[in-house]
Amino acid sequence: MGKSRARRFRRAPFSPTGSEPRREEEEEEEGPEEEPAAELLQKLQHPSAEVREYACASISRLLQQQHVIPAFLQRDVVRCLGPMLLDRSLAVRETAAGALRNLSACGGFEVCDDMVTQDIMTPLVALLKECSNGLDANQLSPKKRREVNKNYVEDIANEAINLLWNVCECNSTAVSIFNKEGCLEAVLHYVKKYSTNVDLAISVANCLQAVTEDNPDLLTSFNASAQQVLETVMLCPESTMKHILLRTLIAGTIWNIKETIPPGSLGNMVNAILKIFSESLAIDAGETIIRMNEAEKNRLKPAAEAETEENMTDVTDNCAISEDDGMEEIPKGKVSREHDISDLLPSDKWELKEVTALLMAQQTALEIIVNMCCSEDPSDDEWEELSSSDESDLFMENSYSEGSGLLMSPLCLSAEVHSAFLNNLIPKKILEKTAFPNSVALDICMHNASWKPLIKKLNTVQCRALTCLHSILLVSDVDCLGGASALQSLAQHLSQLIFSKTELSEDTEFLEAITSALRALLQTVASKNISQCMTPEQLLALCEASIHSSNASVRVNVVSILGISGSVLAKVQDTAETLKMIGKFLLEVAMKESSLVVAGEALDALFDVFADGKEAEKAAVQMKLLPALKEFQPVFKMRIRKEGKGQYSTDQLCVLDNVKMNLRRFIAYQETLGKNPT
Repeated sequence: MGKSRARRFRRAPFSPTGSEPRREEEEEEEGPEEEPAAELLQKLQHPSAEVREYACASISRLLQQQHVIPAFLQRDVVRCLGPMLLDRSLAVRETAAGALRNLSACGGFEVCDDMVTQDIMTPLVALLKECSNGLDANQLSPKKRREVNKNYVEDIANEAINLLWNVCECNSTAVSIFNKEGCLEAVLHYVKKYSTNVDLAISVANCLQAVTEDNPDLLTSFNASAQQVLETVMLCPESTMKHILLRTLIAGTIWNIKETIPPGSLGNMVNAILKIFSESLAIDAGETIIRMNEAEKNRLKPAAEAETEENMTDVTDNCAISEDDGMEEIPKGKVSREHDISDLLPSDKWELKEVTALLMAQQTALEIIVNMCCSEDPSDDEWEELSSSDESDLFMENSYSEGSGLLMSPLCLSAEVHSAFLNNLIPKKILEKTAFPNSVALDICMHNASWKPLIKKLNTVQCRALTCLHSILLVSDVDCLGGASALQSLAQHLSQLIFSKTELSEDTEFLEAITSALRALLQTVASKNISQCMTPEQLLALCEASIHSSNASVRVNVVSILGISGSVLAKVQDTAETLKMIGKFLLEVAMKESSLVVAGEALDALFDVFADGKEAEKAAVQMKLLPALKEFQPVFKMRIRKEGKGQYSTDQLCVLDNVKMNLRRFIAYQETLGKNPT
């Protein structure tokens, strides 16, 4: 407690790109009346490939609805669909893989665990290897390929890779199987198709980023040949947004396997990675949305006019479609694609796909930069020990190395990363992304159902940029962001973001990100004796608006912000009244807060504010701080004893024990001041 910690992003289930179904599916027109689960599963054994394909497609559609999943699980849907991955019909394989993909995406951790327990990895690995071996083979005659206008092997591989990605993100056993079965070679073979099938390559890149995270057992598989494949893809010259996303994901994979890079090449590798991130972050997403939306309108306008005329003549033909033909029209296991990552958007939405890919690339780049700023050397336990020490709690200045301008270990950018950050203007581009999204672009998205999901992605990019800023402030030299004047401008920028946000307390993701960034900024400013640009009244207003947030991290941030501001004010003359307001606020939080962690942070902040200075002593006497803390001390001890076990982790309890000890010491210190008034 007492100082901010760099946050390390771990890939969320099904990745930041969001392979879980989109919510607007409920607004779409429903298909034919669904058949019962038992009947559909029975049809998987039908001798007709068309019937099996239809059954898989229907199951795939149903599995997008979470309330339906238990009925299928009770009937062993995994064991029923698993063998279909190796069906003699390529169309059945694809639809079965799509259905299992939906199950993994919509079912969550428990369902993915259950899928691995029921041995989905055996047929999945076999399918992946078989597809890899046949990837370059022409399994359909040239005439048939022209008729169907698709590459079944690549489409099957895309579904299978996404299924693999989902289960590996949720289940460590799946990752172990990936390692032992040598899946890396097959997966790398797919990514080589980036120039002709970028959607498949993006799926592979997402999967690679997932399986390489915290997976030392896989590192030995990344030999020179494997690294060459990744390097080739990372340096591909194509300029589409999808290729930018692909390069970003591959760069993240290379960062995950950085231990395999020779030390002499590390600097060049880091610079290449950050150059890719810089390329992504340099693009204005708002302007891209405006441009792409206009391009979509221009493209669809003549087609819509022509379609109006054709509909008048084709209505009879459309009505004459046979029942069997209708079954062929059912999406082959890809219903989920309209509720998934950008490659699964409808085929006539290529402009939307491009924008979606850009936003995914920017979000991914920002998350990886956060991880680059966060050392992996100390464990979480070690950090808690460091952050809860008496010295670091009471004297924030000790967190900085003397005269170096950089935080001491464990939070320290390497020379290679720090230099590459500056060379690629990363801090400047991150700052640009912290601004609110373009209002014109937001208006376009608000009035277009297909584009509306982009609003959440735009907001997510802003929040990731704020978190990234928080990490950079913790680990970088002040000069990295332009010196004291730039930090003061940054404080003004953050205050504008905070106070222009309507319904601040309801947007917990934004509130956590902005308060984390502000907390880190105030720490940096205070440690360098730079004058603070936000007034105590502004900070109090922020804290009063945020202290009732449902997010405990937000509440921890705001009390810490007050502690930092108060400790600076304590050194300034005629601030006793302001210190008293801050002290009363923190004392009330400590006494009434439901979370012991937040209460402990509030006490730490009190210790910082009233640790030293005549103004602090005067304020403490006026607000009767000492008797209030004496009365609260046994209550706090009892709460730790009663609520601690079972509700808080061992690490949190250790920190709370330190707070309890510091409370006793602080009371003794205040008593000494009372006996020896100045």
